[in-house]
Amino acid sequence: MDELKEKIESIVDKIKDEPDIKEQFEKEPVKVIEKVLGVDLPDDIVEKIIDGVKAKLTADKISDIAGAFKKLF
Repeated sequence: MDELKEKIESIVDKIKDEPDIKEQFEKEPVKVIEKVLGVDLPDDIVEKIIDGVKAKLTADKISDIAGAFKKLF
């Protein structure tokens, strides 16, 4: 499970650093995951990674918004 978590973190970092990859991930997440990892994975693993990446991106976005909101007060 730690390996899966590491892969998710790696993909999230890549998506955050490269806007083109983020845009492509939104359209074709399976292709992006396999491209970033450099391997063809079974569908069930790819789906878990996609779900993890989306959750992490959402959590990070919420954290950024909350941080900006705190600065207002």
